[in-house]
Amino acid sequence: FLKLPFTEDELPVTLIYGREEGPTVLVDGGIHNAEYVGIECVTGLAKQLQPEDIKGILIMIHIVNVNGFQARTVSVSEDGKNLNRVFPGNENGTYTDKLAYFMEKEIFSKVDYYIDVHNGDWFEDLTPFIYCVGNAPAETVAEAERMAQAADMPFYVKSQSGKGGAYNYAGSLGIPSVLIERGCNGMWSEEEVAASQKDVKNILRRIDVLKTKPTLSEMQMRVPRHMHHAHYIDSEKAGCWFPKKKAGQVARAGELLGEL
Repeated sequence: FLKLPFTEDELPVTLIYGREEGPTVLVDGGIHNAEYVGIECVTGLAKQLQPEDIKGILIMIHIVNVNGFQARTVSVSEDGKNLNRVFPGNENGTYTDKLAYFMEKEIFSKVDYYIDVHNGDWFEDLTPFIYCVGNAPAETVAEAERMAQAADMPFYVKSQSGKGGAYNYAGSLGIPSVLIERGCNGMWSEEEVAASQKDVKNILRRIDVLKTKPTLSEMQMRVPRHMHHAHYIDSEKAGCWFPKKKAGQVARAGELLGEL
């Protein structure tokens, strides 16, 4: 358990020191505390991977936002802040600010690559995809894109944000970083966890950290397509959303997506 200097909370962590020299990689779940696919993914991988499998060092944080996890809040800590919106944090802020500051100073400063495992929260429906940093030094962006292309997903998106999110900010520091999104509505399944574990393993293989060959079930079946035009649309008015389309379905121009 990793002790935090500003609270009695401790982060559950598995450190794997490889038998061979190599980069240091951070893999974490629970940046969003109610996204359980990511938490289960990292927890399971920590049991599966062994030092003889690894070149370098793996830092695997099972749950980053333990405060929100224990409080059973959604997306936010008890102070009402979203951890994935406050990086690089603030040493003198509230709990969430201090947690982001700790991650940036104590963890990001030690790693060469970052894999952040998420899924859709209880209010989010989504089709699997992976983000990679797009607002960072050119060599960082290129390496992050190479990581994203190892995932078995329909799409990857190059994020143009350079701060706020954990992986975005890590990218701005020169750390090639990706964020996996799989699962939604605050639920998890063994199939979704296994699929995200497969992606993490294949990304680790792509960056020459995981030495094992993929099993038949771990082989990449598709290369994600670059989604050049990702649109984020906010409602102009308050109300309840009744969708006519589900995530992953194709919509044609002029077709009704839903009603407010």
